[in-house]
Amino acid sequence: MIISTNRNPNLEEFKTLVDTVTLMLNDDASERTLYYLKRNAQLLEEDVFNFLDKTAMGTKFEGTIEKISGQRFPDIVAGKYYGIEVKSSKDEKWITLGGSVNESTRIEDVERIFLTFGKLIDPIEFKSRPYEDCLSDVVVTHYPRYKIDMNLNYGETIFDKMKTTYDKLRLSENPVGDIVDYYRNQLKSGESLWWTGKVIKDEQIDAAPMKIRLWKTLSTEEKIILKVKGLALFPELTSNSTTKFERFSLWLVAHFGVISTSTRDSFSAGGQGEIQTKNEYFKNIPRVIMNIYYNKDSIFKIIMNTEESVLCETWNVKNIETDRIYQWINLVSKYCKLENYDIKLLMKVIFNRN
Repeated sequence: MIISTNRNPNLEEFKTLVDTVTLMLNDDASERTLYYLKRNAQLLEEDVFNFLDKTAMGTKFEGTIEKISGQRFPDIVAGKYYGIEVKSSKDEKWITLGGSVNESTRIEDVERIFLTFGKLIDPIEFKSRPYEDCLSDVVVTHYPRYKIDMNLNYGETIFDKMKTTYDKLRLSENPVGDIVDYYRNQLKSGESLWWTGKVIKDEQIDAAPMKIRLWKTLSTEEKIILKVKGLALFPELTSNSTTKFERFSLWLVAHFGVISTSTRDSFSAGGQGEIQTKNEYFKNIPRVIMNIYYNKDSIFKIIMNTEESVLCETWNVKNIETDRIYQWINLVSKYCKLENYDIKLLMKVIFNRN
């Protein structure tokens, strides 16, 4: 396939169209916040299509805007050779999953694709960029897919890392093989690829990194981040059960490609500590509770910002209560038993819930 640089309309005209639509979406969202808060990925495609169709009036793109039905790539075609892929999120991040790296559903003739991304939380915001400029990495669900980052810096795409281009990779006879070879060559001591190109029948919901790492190879900052997330998502880590690390260990592998052979040491090393507040003093406190105390602000943010479905799964509950912190405290008090203190009272003191 030859990529043309002399299309009519040309790429700059298409970019102008996309930029105009993005401004219109942001203006509309500022006036109709509640409307967009109720939108999902499929409904948002309709919004983008309608704005494109309207904006195309009087331009060379008039009458050429087409919304594609079914699982095709991209979602919208303009002027035959251009396309827009629509993505959205319900959190603060400008990160999501893109399509598969082999692009088997790509619409024939479409040569240049822009990504329009809607962050559908208040304040609502839209961004648009050339698709290849925001592909930061490759992750695996049931098949290798691009990872999208709308805030990716210039020169940091997966193609920059691989010293190739988007078009060269997508038109390669074996793009997946090229990607596997790249990640294999990046492996360090203690790392291994867990995915080598075999398609898994049952699709997984979450993406995992291409490589597996041992806990001991992580930086101190990474270890702290994962420990804090573990405490927020797996309250059983505060218990004395011999199996308390099992679900957390599986989660580490599935979501971060991290294997720990000494998880217990990561949470209990350092001995006991003491907690001094304005009106309370607690001594001989287990290290795992001290870790909660030192990282209470981060734990609070994780609990409050995590999707309900994720909390239901990791907390092993059927629903998430309005007061998430109090629900988490109750779960901790269910698992953790202290000889000298009421754990629920101690947690209330730590999180100012008295």
